[in-house]
Amino acid sequence: SPSEKDRGILIFIVMEILNNQIQPWHLESIGQKDLPHYDSFKGKPLLILFFYLGCPGCVGRAIPFANKMAYEHGDKMNVLGIHSNFEGPEYTNDEIIENLKSLHVRFPVFRDAGMATTFHDYQAGGTPHWVLVDKNGKVVRSIFGSDPNRALLWLDYAIIEELEK
Repeated sequence: SPSEKDRGILIFIVMEILNNQIQPWHLESIGQKDLPHYDSFKGKPLLILFFYLGCPGCVGRAIPFANKMAYEHGDKMNVLGIHSNFEGPEYTNDEIIENLKSLHVRFPVFRDAGMATTFHDYQAGGTPHWVLVDKNGKVVRSIFGSDPNRALLWLDYAIIEELEK
Protein backbone atom coordinates (compact mmCIF):
# COMPACT_ATOMS: atom_id res chain seq x y z
CA SER A 1 0.00 0.00 0.00
CA PRO A 2 1.47 3.41 -0.93
CA SER A 3 2.47 5.75 1.85
CA GLU A 4 0.68 9.06 2.42
CA LYS A 5 3.52 10.86 0.59
CA ASP A 6 3.42 8.39 -2.34
CA ARG A 7 -0.36 8.79 -2.68
CA GLY A 8 0.09 12.56 -2.80
CA ILE A 9 2.71 12.26 -5.52
CA LEU A 10 0.52 9.87 -7.53
CA ILE A 11 -2.48 12.21 -7.25
CA PHE A 12 -0.29 15.14 -8.36
CA ILE A 13 1.05 13.22 -11.36
CA VAL A 14 -2.41 12.12 -12.46
CA MET A 15 -3.68 15.68 -12.07
CA GLU A 16 -1.03 16.87 -14.57
CA ILE A 17 -2.82 15.18 -17.48
CA LEU A 18 -6.33 16.23 -16.45
CA ASN A 19 -7.91 19.16 -18.30
CA ASN A 20 -5.26 18.94 -21.01
CA GLN A 21 -5.68 17.87 -24.60
CA ILE A 22 -5.15 14.20 -25.33
CA GLN A 23 -1.49 13.50 -26.05
CA PRO A 24 -0.10 11.63 -29.04
CA TRP A 25 0.12 7.91 -28.50
CA HIS A 26 2.57 5.30 -29.69
CA LEU A 27 0.72 2.19 -30.76
CA GLU A 28 1.43 -0.92 -32.79
CA SER A 29 -1.08 -2.87 -34.81
CA ILE A 30 -2.30 -6.27 -33.67
CA GLY A 31 -3.52 -7.44 -37.05
CA GLN A 32 -5.33 -4.23 -38.03
CA LYS A 33 -4.27 -2.35 -41.14
CA ASP A 34 -4.50 1.19 -39.83
CA LEU A 35 -3.41 2.73 -36.56
CA PRO A 36 -5.81 5.37 -35.27
CA HIS A 37 -4.71 8.96 -34.79
CA TYR A 38 -5.79 10.41 -31.47
CA ASP A 39 -7.41 13.42 -33.20
CA SER A 40 -9.70 11.11 -35.19
CA PHE A 41 -11.71 10.41 -32.01
CA LYS A 42 -12.79 14.01 -31.47
CA GLY A 43 -16.54 14.59 -31.69
CA LYS A 44 -17.47 11.81 -29.24
CA PRO A 45 -16.11 10.99 -25.79
CA LEU A 46 -13.29 8.43 -25.84
CA LEU A 47 -12.71 5.80 -23.15
CA ILE A 48 -9.17 4.41 -23.19
CA LEU A 49 -8.41 1.21 -21.29
CA PHE A 50 -4.78 0.37 -20.56
CA PHE A 51 -4.71 -3.33 -19.74
CA TYR A 52 -2.44 -6.38 -19.61
CA LEU A 53 -3.71 -9.90 -20.27
CA GLY A 54 -1.70 -11.20 -17.30
CA CYS A 55 -3.67 -8.91 -14.97
CA PRO A 56 -6.66 -10.68 -13.33
CA GLY A 57 -8.51 -7.39 -12.70
CA CYS A 58 -8.12 -6.48 -16.36
CA VAL A 59 -9.41 -9.78 -17.70
CA GLY A 60 -12.07 -10.36 -15.03
CA ARG A 61 -13.54 -6.88 -14.62
CA ALA A 62 -12.01 -4.14 -16.81
CA ILE A 63 -12.38 -5.76 -20.24
CA PRO A 64 -15.98 -6.86 -19.50
CA PHE A 65 -16.77 -3.30 -18.34
CA ALA A 66 -15.21 -1.81 -21.51
CA ASN A 67 -17.22 -4.34 -23.57
CA LYS A 68 -20.38 -3.21 -21.79
CA MET A 69 -19.59 0.45 -22.50
CA ALA A 70 -18.90 -0.30 -26.18
CA TYR A 71 -22.11 -2.31 -26.45
CA GLU A 72 -24.37 0.12 -24.56
CA HIS A 73 -22.88 3.43 -25.70
CA GLY A 74 -20.97 2.60 -28.91
CA ASP A 75 -23.09 4.98 -30.96
CA LYS A 76 -22.35 7.88 -28.55
CA MET A 77 -18.74 7.20 -27.51
CA ASN A 78 -15.57 5.47 -28.63
CA VAL A 79 -13.76 2.78 -26.65
CA LEU A 80 -10.12 1.93 -27.30
CA GLY A 81 -7.98 -0.74 -25.64
CA ILE A 82 -4.21 -0.52 -25.30
CA HIS A 83 -2.44 -3.73 -24.30
CA SER A 84 0.50 -2.43 -22.29
CA ASN A 85 3.20 -4.55 -20.75
CA PHE A 86 5.02 -2.53 -18.12
CA GLU A 87 5.96 -5.74 -16.27
CA GLY A 88 5.55 -9.48 -16.70
CA PRO A 89 5.93 -11.81 -19.67
CA GLU A 90 5.28 -10.48 -23.16
CA TYR A 91 2.35 -11.78 -25.20
CA THR A 92 2.67 -12.38 -28.93
CA ASN A 93 0.17 -10.76 -31.29
CA ASP A 94 -1.39 -14.19 -31.89
CA GLU A 95 -1.81 -14.76 -28.14
CA ILE A 96 -3.38 -11.32 -27.72
CA ILE A 97 -5.77 -11.90 -30.63
CA GLU A 98 -6.78 -15.33 -29.31
CA ASN A 99 -7.41 -14.00 -25.80
CA LEU A 100 -9.41 -11.04 -27.12
CA LYS A 101 -11.58 -13.42 -29.17
CA SER A 102 -12.26 -15.60 -26.13
CA LEU A 103 -13.24 -12.47 -24.17
CA HIS A 104 -15.57 -11.34 -27.02
CA VAL A 105 -13.93 -7.91 -27.12
CA ARG A 106 -16.17 -5.40 -28.93
CA PHE A 107 -13.70 -2.51 -29.23
CA PRO A 108 -10.44 -1.95 -31.13
CA VAL A 109 -7.27 -2.97 -29.29
CA PHE A 110 -3.71 -2.00 -30.08
CA ARG A 111 -0.35 -2.81 -28.52
CA ASP A 112 1.55 -0.11 -26.67
CA ALA A 113 4.82 0.57 -28.51
CA GLY A 114 8.25 0.19 -26.98
CA MET A 115 8.56 -0.24 -23.25
CA ALA A 116 4.96 0.77 -22.41
CA THR A 117 5.56 4.20 -23.96
CA THR A 118 1.94 5.38 -24.08
CA PHE A 119 1.26 3.88 -20.64
CA HIS A 120 4.03 6.08 -19.22
CA ASP A 121 3.14 9.13 -21.35
CA TYR A 122 -0.43 8.97 -20.00
CA GLN A 123 0.93 8.50 -16.47
CA ALA A 124 -0.99 5.29 -15.86
CA GLY A 125 -0.78 3.96 -12.33
CA GLY A 126 -0.83 0.27 -13.32
CA THR A 127 -3.33 -1.92 -15.08
CA PRO A 128 -6.14 -1.53 -15.58
CA HIS A 129 -5.99 2.20 -16.01
CA TRP A 130 -8.75 4.28 -17.59
CA VAL A 131 -8.52 7.63 -19.35
CA LEU A 132 -11.76 9.37 -20.28
CA VAL A 133 -11.51 12.07 -22.93
CA ASP A 134 -14.36 14.46 -23.71
CA LYS A 135 -15.71 15.08 -27.21
CA ASN A 136 -13.29 18.00 -27.66
CA GLY A 137 -10.21 15.89 -26.91
CA LYS A 138 -9.66 17.04 -23.32
CA VAL A 139 -8.74 14.47 -20.65
CA VAL A 140 -11.46 14.65 -17.99
CA ARG A 141 -10.74 11.53 -15.89
CA SER A 142 -7.77 9.29 -15.19
CA ILE A 143 -8.69 6.34 -12.98
CA PHE A 144 -6.68 3.33 -11.88
CA GLY A 145 -8.32 0.03 -10.99
CA SER A 146 -11.29 -2.23 -11.55
CA ASP A 147 -13.01 -2.38 -8.17
CA PRO A 148 -16.73 -2.30 -9.06
CA ASN A 149 -17.56 -0.20 -5.99
CA ARG A 150 -14.85 2.40 -6.57
CA ALA A 151 -13.01 2.76 -9.90
CA LEU A 152 -15.73 1.31 -12.13
CA LEU A 153 -18.47 3.15 -10.27
CA TRP A 154 -16.63 6.49 -10.58
CA LEU A 155 -15.95 5.76 -14.22
CA ASP A 156 -19.57 4.87 -14.91
CA TYR A 157 -20.72 8.19 -13.36
CA ALA A 158 -18.11 10.12 -15.35
CA ILE A 159 -19.18 8.43 -18.62
CA ILE A 160 -22.85 9.22 -17.99
CA GLU A 161 -21.91 12.81 -17.22
CA GLU A 162 -19.96 13.11 -20.51
CA LEU A 163 -22.73 11.51 -22.54
CA GLU A 164 -25.29 13.94 -21.13
CA LYS A 165 -23.32 17.01 -22.23
